[in-house]
Amino acid sequence: MNALSIDVEEYFHAVNLRAAFPQRDWEKLPRRALVGVEKSLRLLDRAGRKATFFVLGWIAEHEPEVVRAIASAGHEIASHGHSHQMAQELGREGFRADVARSLELLAPLSRAPIRGFRASTFSIMRPTFWAVEELARLGIAYDSSIFPVRHDRYGIPDFPRTPVTLDTAAGPLVELPLLTWRLLGQNLPAAGGGYLRQLPLWFTQRALRAMNGAGAPGVVYLHPWELDPGQPRAAPSVIGRIGHLRHYRNLDRTEARLAELIAEFPFTTCEQLAAAAPPRWSDAAVA
Repeated sequence: MNALSIDVEEYFHAVNLRAAFPQRDWEKLPRRALVGVEKSLRLLDRAGRKATFFVLGWIAEHEPEVVRAIASAGHEIASHGHSHQMAQELGREGFRADVARSLELLAPLSRAPIRGFRASTFSIMRPTFWAVEELARLGIAYDSSIFPVRHDRYGIPDFPRTPVTLDTAAGPLVELPLLTWRLLGQNLPAAGGGYLRQLPLWFTQRALRAMNGAGAPGVVYLHPWELDPGQPRAAPSVIGRIGHLRHYRNLDRTEARLAELIAEFPFTTCEQLAAAAPPRWSDAAVA
């Protein structure tokens, strides 16, 4: 069984678009998270699948109807932090406060305790590995922030590719790493999101088959804005040509690709994967 996760944020929360949509303007911008959330809920309902929605505290604060729609459909609600700042930007104390704020806002809108977390831009890395202890201290049972790849913004390349239980000073925490495909001695990112849009669909399909064939689950992710081709667009002159390509390419194909994945592979919530009590792993290599 694999886990499907939706990182619920607005298009203007994307780190890639900061130059076009600075935080001071967020309150005035059109809000469209519900567009993508409703599309994902319809796809999941048709297939009879459940998923985990990692929701920003900002969304819970400004668009509670989005969170209520997810909860009413019976899906898991987890935390994506509050401000969508990366762990290294927040620092240890700021990270703890940011996550705590999101939990306060999400708890009244969820039908179950908030047990999971995913950091903005998968920003739990070697320099920010202290975050796993802070999450355990806040009562989080599992995290899904570590991408075992090399990337310009995130990644711990030598981290396990399958779920593990970490021992922290505040207690155990299950880590659900994002899906990778092991090829020619390298971990290739294949977990959805931009990789689902930029690469052929078969790439993610083969990665899932390989992971499942080895008897392990794959964790796939997506954003609501990736299901919303009609979102306001930033100019390439503001965010750069590469940034424009990263964010907007193949937005019109994402819904069909997601539908095909859901139809082919069994998916459940991240909480269900974490409940399987994966083996313990020492964090000495990355602490």
